[in-house]
Amino acid sequence: MRLTILGSAGSFPGPESANSAYHVEADGFRLLIDFGSGSLSALQRYAGLKAVDAILLTHLHCDHMLDAAAYVVVRRYAPDGPYPPLPVYAPAGAPDRIAAAYNSGDEGTVEDVYTFYGLQPGTFPIGPFTVTVDQMSHPVETYGVRLEHDGKVLAYSADTAPCDALVRLAQGADVFLCEASYLDGVENPPDLHLTGREAGEHATKAEVGRLVLTHLVTAWGSEATTYEAASAAFGGPVDIARPGMRYQL
Repeated sequence: MRLTILGSAGSFPGPESANSAYHVEADGFRLLIDFGSGSLSALQRYAGLKAVDAILLTHLHCDHMLDAAAYVVVRRYAPDGPYPPLPVYAPAGAPDRIAAAYNSGDEGTVEDVYTFYGLQPGTFPIGPFTVTVDQMSHPVETYGVRLEHDGKVLAYSADTAPCDALVRLAQGADVFLCEASYLDGVENPPDLHLTGREAGEHATKAEVGRLVLTHLVTAWGSEATTYEAASAAFGGPVDIARPGMRYQL
């Protein structure tokens, strides 16, 4: 597997990054996990406008799915299009959510562009990947993701507060892509996101190989503080996710 970070900013695009989007390739198959605000630009820069064979949306907050609406124009109106419908694995409500973001209500559905498959906890194939998803602790229906291929494992927290399901999903992962939205030592809203320390603690419990911190809200936080807190709680290598970073698993 090869993971490319397209966007890693939390909640809204940052000055140096679009919102969450992660491009994973194996055996010539390209899976896009999340498609947050601004990430269509990064897709063109780091992968290619058509370099998507399936999409998995972990939840339907704008910072994880909004550019799936912008991508309708590409799939439907490209000079060499329209392209065949693209599989989209997403929580319930995704067809209406994406259509509402794309049009004013009188242009119909987007089901000529996407074929939707509803997510629920369990294991299933997408292309060459064995995919396991489970619900996270977040105000809306949200799924963490575990990808397995050729003996390697990539885990992704999506958005979540601390939960046992995340430790199970990440268990033994070679790379653990984990959100770290909040700063430690301050009063944060409950049941919403992780701090750097909490991300490190989950990585330690799951015995992962590498922790990659993502979904940092840099306008309100501190990369250095978050990194230090995660590193203190996890003894393995820790990175801050940035657009263009690649990991070969």
